[in-house]
Amino acid sequence: MGTRDLDRLAARVKVRRLELYPSRLTAAGAIGLSKDTWRRVEEGLDARELTYVKIDRALGWAPGSCVVVADGGEPIVVDVPHGGQPASSESSGVGLSSEVVRKATFEAARRTMPNVAIGDLDAFSEELVDVLRRGGHVSE
Repeated sequence: MGTRDLDRLAARVKVRRLELYPSRLTAAGAIGLSKDTWRRVEEGLDARELTYVKIDRALGWAPGSCVVVADGGEPIVVDVPHGGQPASSESSGVGLSSEVVRKATFEAARRTMPNVAIGDLDAFSEELVDVLRRGGHVSE
């Protein structure tokens, strides 16, 4: 795995958090993290993979989105937690094609789980696309 751009991730996490939560404490509390751990991510410091998974969930991003952002990609919004509203339709994730989601999911899974068989990564990507399609978050 290459070097991650944690400053890029920090900026994206902070912007999204400000869209959804009034404070770091509120965001961190929503997923069982300490505000200090959340602060570390927003300051561009390294964190555990589990922390990124929890932050993905708090921000309504697809699993692996923090890693994708740190690697130069864009997060996939799959949910707006706690009744929040995304700042723009661009960040809502609605209208993304299933192919874009499938490719992003496969790439995120490949980067975070390099020892998993390609067929298993494909199956995971397909399942996520199906879940998002049923929820109305992706188009054909």
